[in-house]
Amino acid sequence: MFNLIYRTPNNVKNDLLSGLTVALALVPEAVAFAFVAGLEPMVGLYAAFMMGLITSLIGGRPGMISGATGATAVVMVALVMEYGAQYLFAAVLLAGVIQIGAGILKLGKYIRMVPHPVMLGFVNGLAIVIFLAQLGQFTVKNEVGESVWMEGTMLYTMIGLIALTMAIIHFLPKLTTAVPSSLVAIAVVTLLVHFTGLEARTVIDFVRDMLPAEEAATATLKGELPSFAIPAIPFTWETLRIIFPVGLIIAAIGLIESLLTLTLIDEITGTRGHGNRECVGQGVANTVNGFFGGMGGCAMIGQSMININSGGRGRLSGVTAAIVLLGFILFGAALIEIIPLAALVGVMFMVVLGTFEWSSLRIIRKIPLSDAIIIILVSGITVIADLAIAVIVGVIVSALVFAWKHAQHIHAEVTTDENGTKIYSLRGPVFFGSVANFKELFTPETDPDNVIIDFVRSRVSDHSGIEALDGLAEKYTALGKNLSIRHLSKECIQLLEKAGNLCEVNVLEDPDYHVATDKLG
Repeated sequence: MFNLIYRTPNNVKNDLLSGLTVALALVPEAVAFAFVAGLEPMVGLYAAFMMGLITSLIGGRPGMISGATGATAVVMVALVMEYGAQYLFAAVLLAGVIQIGAGILKLGKYIRMVPHPVMLGFVNGLAIVIFLAQLGQFTVKNEVGESVWMEGTMLYTMIGLIALTMAIIHFLPKLTTAVPSSLVAIAVVTLLVHFTGLEARTVIDFVRDMLPAEEAATATLKGELPSFAIPAIPFTWETLRIIFPVGLIIAAIGLIESLLTLTLIDEITGTRGHGNRECVGQGVANTVNGFFGGMGGCAMIGQSMININSGGRGRLSGVTAAIVLLGFILFGAALIEIIPLAALVGVMFMVVLGTFEWSSLRIIRKIPLSDAIIIILVSGITVIADLAIAVIVGVIVSALVFAWKHAQHIHAEVTTDENGTKIYSLRGPVFFGSVANFKELFTPETDPDNVIIDFVRSRVSDHSGIEALDGLAEKYTALGKNLSIRHLSKECIQLLEKAGNLCEVNVLEDPDYHVATDKLG
């Protein structure tokens, strides 16, 4: 059914070690996103485990890591605050069903239509978001419980440990690639802090800062196995009205982020994932989350990049990350709680440097102005608003730019045959963007009694094109003249036949003709 590992022992080792590295990096983000959504830390950790395990087993992109994410967490806040966690679990379950449906309907393939400038903007925006998210680790709570920036020795220690982590990650591969450099960096920095007694914030300090004072003293990341439970909500239409919008948004955001991350990893690894299968994998994972008390989520570009950069390529890497994370929750909480935040921040900073598409800065003046604007626009919206909104806006703007440019391309070569019939040989598609220019090509008042529009290098693409043809035919009819069209492709003829009396124009049949523009590009 699926392959957990590749065949070479070296890949097995890489997957195991990179999975361990990813598990360490999953903890603080899973906890942080749980707090963002107004949930307990364990809800985020359960989500990271279940999302990671299930998508690694049945998803469409080996090596990609899924878990609780900020993109979906921000959508959950209002629902949790007003109705509670049980309604959220139901919404996550519904989101999973919607995602499975998207996979079955094979909607995942449409992610391939995202233009390259949008992809660049998405990658750059996410790199900036990951960087900004790490700045929160440079704050501490003061005596009155307010978050303030670090100062003095603590700040210098934090910066020094981050620099050490980044240096190890950068230089170790030049000496050996036997062990993922990120894992070595985390281990070295943790041991250094533990044995030297440096004043450095740890993972458990981060958790305690987010909890009320009365809970912070006894806080721990130790937990139990997630248990099955149907969400405790009334099964009514009113409940569906409450959870459906949230579930739909979670599903949409999750699929957009997951499929774009899949495309990015495809480019990095030179392989190709399966978008529709990933939709189903994400859907099953979110459905399970809804039944087992997790907050759901989607693909995580930061942790996915850690995995890929550490040598993780097979499904075993994601499975290892999920199982090791569960092991930490059940048995090894004390070990993970002492990891310095500086080590994890250093790893994420290296992810930022590796994720940001630096070449986009170099080519910004060499590409069309519209593409440059789209890159900047998508990056900016990703940072200040939301990933899904950014990508949707980017695709819409790209489509409008495309439509505008192609609207200018329509023209006609005008000739007259031996019978005195005037022939307009069109060049370019007739669609909503070009109908205005299309109408300006014709002069019904001065044309002869018989006019032919030749579509050998053109086609009617949409309802606007049909209306334009019908309106033109009416003008010629009103003047007592005959308008015919020829060399329509079978597809265009079917479009006109479907329109019926919406477009009454004489078609000169040519049954052996096919779409010329498909061959000519």
